[in-house]
Amino acid sequence: MFIPFFLELKAAKVPVSLREYLALLEALDADLVSYDVEGFYYLARAALVKDERHIDRFDTVFSHYFKGVEAVAGEGSVDVANIPEEWLRRLAEKTLTDEEKKLVEALGGFDKLMETLKQRLEEQKGRHQGGSKWIGTAGTSPFGAYGYNPEGVRIGQEASRHRRAVKVWDKREFRNFDDSVELGTRNIKVALKRLRRWVREGAEEELDLPGTIHATADHGYLDVKTRPERRNAVKLLMFFDVGGSMDDHIKVVEELFSAARVEFRQLEYFYFHNCLYEGVWKDNRRRHAEVIPTLDVLHKYGHDYKVIFVGDASMSPYEIAYAGGSVEHWNPEPGAIWLRRVLDQWPNAVWLNPTQEKHWGYTSSIKMISEIFANRMYPLTLAGLEAATRQLSRKH
Repeated sequence: MFIPFFLELKAAKVPVSLREYLALLEALDADLVSYDVEGFYYLARAALVKDERHIDRFDTVFSHYFKGVEAVAGEGSVDVANIPEEWLRRLAEKTLTDEEKKLVEALGGFDKLMETLKQRLEEQKGRHQGGSKWIGTAGTSPFGAYGYNPEGVRIGQEASRHRRAVKVWDKREFRNFDDSVELGTRNIKVALKRLRRWVREGAEEELDLPGTIHATADHGYLDVKTRPERRNAVKLLMFFDVGGSMDDHIKVVEELFSAARVEFRQLEYFYFHNCLYEGVWKDNRRRHAEVIPTLDVLHKYGHDYKVIFVGDASMSPYEIAYAGGSVEHWNPEPGAIWLRRVLDQWPNAVWLNPTQEKHWGYTSSIKMISEIFANRMYPLTLAGLEAATRQLSRKH
């Protein structure tokens, strides 16, 4: 287990010797530490580092090699006859350098990936680890867990690591956005109020009763006064991308959601993941059991609704362009078809992206969705919100 660690230290020019390595193993055999990564760090440093000038190099190698390993139990609570499986699995996780990642090739397309997965499922007979072909762990195969591949199918892994999976073969749980978040700034509310001010429906003016009474008393005859209507008549429909890479943006999206709930009396919202498909949901905790057909949403809400999508648009391009491309299920139709159906119903819809605009050019899926929305994608900033509300206020 520790030989690769020893070799990495030598490659980093930490002057470790075989004698020092054997001394470390003897210390472990004597049970000086018991599955405690912090204790092991100090033991390894004491055994392997003889000059304080090399401590920084040792720390760099240690943090890289044992990345993700945590203490699994307190002293005396582990059966020392059996090394915990979780600890060994973490040690085996594939952590590659940028140069090594460039050497790992994708299979070359969604159809090829799915076809190869089918073949592997039919042919594979046992467990595999560290390889590049079979379904397994800690390798560069496109199929499995705790490894690396630029386009793969994640199977049996608790959470995302590289965010490269084309599909995820595990049930994931997302939480609902909190609409009672205390806003750290009033900028979002200010921007949303512009939409209320610019867009008014029904009568443009309403009776100014106090003004009419004063004018009638002053003039001695009935003098009706009116004033601009103050009623907020804007109908807002919002679609929120949730889970995955959107976890990095929970705070700002919750602020937007909270502000929208306060500012708009007629607000409807739905959740989706990555791209819109045939179903959306209202409660992330029951998203597998209570799915609302997207067609029902399209038929229920009229053309008078203002529609906003909120998401980072960062996903595999297959999710947008291919049937079956969804990361979580087998979608009968590509996501692009559903987005175009939305735009047929609400041609003025906009997309708010919490990712910094300067990074958009590095993700092909962002470009694809922006083109579908006729470049009506705006950053989730004050300036972006103002531009989006101006767009929503236009007649179409």
